[in-house]
Amino acid sequence: MPDAKIAVLISGRGSNLKALLDACAAPDYPADIVLVISNKPKAAGLDLARKAGVTQAVIDHRDFETREDFDEAVSERLRAAKVDYVCLAGFMRMLSPGFVDEWRGRLINIHPSLLPAFRGLHVQERMLDAGVKIAGCTVHFVSAEMDAGPIIGQAAVPVLPGDTLESLSERILEQEHRLYPQCLRLIVDGRARISGAVVQYDAQVEGAGSLINPPVD
Repeated sequence: MPDAKIAVLISGRGSNLKALLDACAAPDYPADIVLVISNKPKAAGLDLARKAGVTQAVIDHRDFETREDFDEAVSERLRAAKVDYVCLAGFMRMLSPGFVDEWRGRLINIHPSLLPAFRGLHVQERMLDAGVKIAGCTVHFVSAEMDAGPIIGQAAVPVLPGDTLESLSERILEQEHRLYPQCLRLIVDGRARISGAVVQYDAQVEGAGSLINPPVD
């Protein structure tokens, strides 16, 4: 069976793109990144794609009158590349309902909170302000509602005494880089699939242990 073709949409430095590129470089990984699209011409992630030998495209949203026109231009490139799945990795654009409908079930995002908590922007700052003791990240299918699609996987980290926005963000990002490739593999392998409003796994997918913070004596 040929490897799945993946496109990654970015807007910035591309740290999750790098994690996906590194994963796809392994001979046993069941997917290849064939296209990286950025809506920002100077996004640092484009250099990562270039160095990895992956086709890059810049589709500047400022060149389009409407969000729908921009999204259609992106879809045209995705169709031309015959991609199987689209991964959002720091892509800072709201997607139109038409785009989401076209790629439903094949459009994946990563978010730096344990959804459904803390949707939207400024997530780590809001978590610190709320005093949560466990934070984390979520990989999910994209739906028309922001940060609300079926959850594929989550990773949790403790919020430590004295944590700053930077330290908490770094701890979450480290787990993002582990979680995103793992969840993409589950989807591509057919070991995770949408069932109604949730994602179900086959019997071979095992859960991890628990995280309690502060630790129990």
